[in-house]
Amino acid sequence: MFNSVGIVARIDRKEALNYAVDLASYIEGKGLRVSLEPTLAKHASREDLATPLKDMKVDLIVTIGGDGTILKTCLSTPKPEPPILPINMGVRGFLTEVDPKEGFKAIDRCLAGEFSLEVFRKVACRVGGEDLPHALNEVYITSKTPAKMLYVRILKDGEVVGFCRADGFVVASKAGSTGYSLSGGGPILDPSIDAFVLTPICPLTLFYPIVFSNDSLVKIRLMKPQEAVIVVDGDFIYELSGEETVEVTGSKYTTKFVRLETDFYSRLRRRLLVSRGQRA
Repeated sequence: MFNSVGIVARIDRKEALNYAVDLASYIEGKGLRVSLEPTLAKHASREDLATPLKDMKVDLIVTIGGDGTILKTCLSTPKPEPPILPINMGVRGFLTEVDPKEGFKAIDRCLAGEFSLEVFRKVACRVGGEDLPHALNEVYITSKTPAKMLYVRILKDGEVVGFCRADGFVVASKAGSTGYSLSGGGPILDPSIDAFVLTPICPLTLFYPIVFSNDSLVKIRLMKPQEAVIVVDGDFIYELSGEETVEVTGSKYTTKFVRLETDFYSRLRRRLLVSRGQRA
């Protein structure tokens, strides 16, 4: 089912680099074509396998790191994105699937077709007719000046939802509902729901998080101040100036994760510790 595999790993941890080198050799031994993200290839002394993420047209991508590694990968890989097998070498790694000790076995199971796919719709964002990278986790809008609140008008399909003053606003997908949005008081979205959530961060005015269907067009109109920034998945930054409008809706693109055994709620219990503060 898979003939080519791309590998992306965090390069600030020696164990992740060494693991990526060993995994690349293991996959090559299975007769598959392997591509490495260029920085990884350089550190691994395998420049012959270097392929920029934007050109990584492979059947499967293996990420070695945490959620941040996954998000950076998804921002750059060609669309539609290939499935991702995430190996956890991060801090929390909510989106990851297997521990390093199970990684080689996970590759074998993928080649044998013993897996399922968990699909997350992304969030599309546009400003002034310009499309920004689609977010797997969230689009975050905040003031360019530290400690300065934003005042915005929010519309859904042309209808005014309300006005709000807050430190910022997070528009999160289902995947992102367990991230920054959750920390800001937003709800966790069940995987069966086709929706995204708008969560104000530290609102001055009374304004609760709102869940919108993915076919909704939500507009966030910047009233004050006249300068702000949009941060997509914690990595891509776009500056706003003037009374600009940020448009968000469900994306036409999805991210697909290889899942071997764990389901969403068992992962939720184990990694977010929502089951009475105890691990499942």
